[in-house]
Amino acid sequence: MIITHARVQTIRLPAVEPLAGGPVAPGASRDIVTLTLGTDDGIEGIGLTYYGGFYGGPVIASLTSMVEQLSALVIGMDPLRIEAVIGKLRLLSGNLGPGGVFAHAIAAIDIALWDIKGKATNLSLAKLVGGHRDRVVTYASGALMRGYTNEHCAKAAPKLVEKGFRQMKMQLALPGNTNPLREVERARLIREAIGPDIDLMCDVNQHWSVHQAIDIGKRIEDVHLYWIEDVTAHDDFAGLARVADALSTPVAGGEYAYGAVPFRHMLEARSVDIAMIDLMRAGGITPWLKIAGMCEAFNVAVVSHVLPELHVHLIAGIPNGLTVEYIAWSLPLWEEIPVMAKGELVVPEKPGLGLTFNREIIRRYGVV
Repeated sequence: MIITHARVQTIRLPAVEPLAGGPVAPGASRDIVTLTLGTDDGIEGIGLTYYGGFYGGPVIASLTSMVEQLSALVIGMDPLRIEAVIGKLRLLSGNLGPGGVFAHAIAAIDIALWDIKGKATNLSLAKLVGGHRDRVVTYASGALMRGYTNEHCAKAAPKLVEKGFRQMKMQLALPGNTNPLREVERARLIREAIGPDIDLMCDVNQHWSVHQAIDIGKRIEDVHLYWIEDVTAHDDFAGLARVADALSTPVAGGEYAYGAVPFRHMLEARSVDIAMIDLMRAGGITPWLKIAGMCEAFNVAVVSHVLPELHVHLIAGIPNGLTVEYIAWSLPLWEEIPVMAKGELVVPEKPGLGLTFNREIIRRYGVV
């Protein structure tokens, strides 16, 4: 089997918050680059990529171009030799990697290769990577954003419980000057709205200093957070370790790290209790799995960042997978999405990713 062609397209989805009806800025969009790799025996593998929180804007064209250029280099190669294909791309890129646009572009190709492998072997991605479980817990994300009012969050959080979520994530580091009293008020408000039995996570998105993280983190320990995430600069490993040591609340982090090396530093410094791996910044499924294995060696659980339709396979496949972030930004792309039941995602049984692009969505929102 050899790769014969590649199709790349930019999709500009309207930005929505479907879980609890949160407000969205007029005209906001989610920009995604899609990839289809075809083979000489008719099997096609699909992949995708994006920038950060899907906010591509005017620079999405550079990512699309990079995916097109890298995909052209793998024509004629055996898609089942994933390490060989990715190795060639890394070699030809010279010193361009491992971070930035290169990591995001190579991720799309790596994902498509795994989809081909699953379809060629008639195995789901979850089974290919280990098949540890057939269901995995998922948590609602994106519905309790820091820009929303207390009044909105107090109404939105119970809606998530009504939809079956047993876990959900809010954001702190509220807009304006950081005031510990405001932060504590928001955390306690949401906890009171959902009761004591729902797991509540908190994302800070690197907005606090080490001192603020320890101070505010201690003040909200009575909220009993499941974890507190990205409390300060992602590469301040010593600072993160100070926070992790000071708080009884588990500290999560890693979504901002490119490739495997930062995770080695993070784990060696004991900077996090829970590792969050971003599929794009990691560079695809292949390095994602290597990072997860390294985390297992340090007895650290792994959680995902966005893309629940892909991460359901990865978190379910590995022994140290903890929970899947359920954020619905990319879900309109697909004809079918993984089923949620009682706060868990059912792992798809179809070969590969088990996903098919929604042709009508691609046609309507494709960027010419």
